[in-house]
Amino acid sequence: MTDMDSFITGLPKAELHLHIEGSLEPELMFALAGRNKIVLPYKSVEEVRAAYDFSNLQDFLDIYYAGAQVLRTEQDFFELTLAYFTRVAADGVLHAEIFFDPQTHTDRGIPFAVVIEGILAGMAAAEQKFGITSKLILCFLRHLDEEAAFETFRMAEPWFGRIAGVGLDSSEKGHPPEKFVRVFAAAGAAGLKRVAHAGEEGPAAYVWEALDLLHIDRLDHGNRALEDPELIRRLAASQMALTVCPLSNFRLCVVPDMAEHPIDRMLDLGLRATINSDDPAYFGGYIAENFRAAAAGRRLGKAQLVTLARNSFLGAFLDGETRQGYLRKLDEFASA
Repeated sequence: MTDMDSFITGLPKAELHLHIEGSLEPELMFALAGRNKIVLPYKSVEEVRAAYDFSNLQDFLDIYYAGAQVLRTEQDFFELTLAYFTRVAADGVLHAEIFFDPQTHTDRGIPFAVVIEGILAGMAAAEQKFGITSKLILCFLRHLDEEAAFETFRMAEPWFGRIAGVGLDSSEKGHPPEKFVRVFAAAGAAGLKRVAHAGEEGPAAYVWEALDLLHIDRLDHGNRALEDPELIRRLAASQMALTVCPLSNFRLCVVPDMAEHPIDRMLDLGLRATINSDDPAYFGGYIAENFRAAAAGRRLGKAQLVTLARNSFLGAFLDGETRQGYLRKLDEFASA
C-alpha cells in the first residue's frame, strides 16, 4: 500500500450519499436468494458482476431493483446494513448517513416495519461494534407519483424520531423535483431534514427546483450545477454540501473518464463538495476507493483530500459537539 493509499484509508471521514440497497454485494445476494428460495436471473456471482456494465442510470436501476428482490426479512436487512458498516469501518468512516428506499420493498409486499427495523438494528450493531455513528434518510422514488410518496410518508410516521430526513432518488430524467413539493413541505413541517438527487442526469434547472421548491438542506450529486454560473455562486455562498460520487459518475457515464471529473473544480469554486460511494456494490468501490479514484484521476493532494473529509463532517446532520469532536480527530490525523 502506498503512502497515499494509507493516508486515504486512515483519513477520518463521513459518508453522506449511500444507498443501503446499493451495498448488496453479489455474494450476499446469492446467499439471501438461497435462504429465501428466490431464483435469480443470474447463474453466478461472476455473471452478476459482468452485468454491471452500465451506459446510463436506467441500466443500473433495472439490475438494482432486481437484486433488491432477495431482501425479504428483518434479518436480511440487518445483515445487509451490518455488512456495509463492516466494510467502511476499514475505510476510516466515523459517521454515515444512509438512504433506504422503502417503496422498493413495500410495493412487493414487504412491511415497512420489517425494512426499517432491520436497518436500524444493523446501524445500532455497527455503532456498538465499530463506534460508527449513523443516521437514516428515507428516499421517495421519483418515478412514482407524489401520492405514493405520501403513502410511504404516512407509513414512516411511527419512526420519525429515528429518521433524520427524506430524500429523492431513482430515475431523474423526466421526474423534476416539482413533482414532490407537497410531501417535502410535509416532511419539513415534521422536523425532518430534506435532501434530493439533482443535477446528475437531470439539468441544472432541477437543482434550482430542489433549492427553491423542495427547500433542501443538502444536494445529492449536483454535477450539472457547474453549467450555471449563477447557481455556482448561490451554492458557494450558502455552503450547502454536495454529495458527489466519483465512481458512480464514471460508471453511469456522467463523466467519460476520472481524469475529467470536476471534484477539484468544485473545491476551487468554493463549493462544499464531499466524496461518497452511492451504490458501491454496483459501481466498483466503497468510499476509500472513491477517494483513491478521484485522487489518481485528478492528482489531488493531501490538503484537498482533508478538505473533502472536512466538508463531509460540515455537511453532516450532526449536533455541534459531535461535529467538533470528529473535526478534532481529522485535524489530529492531518497534522500527524
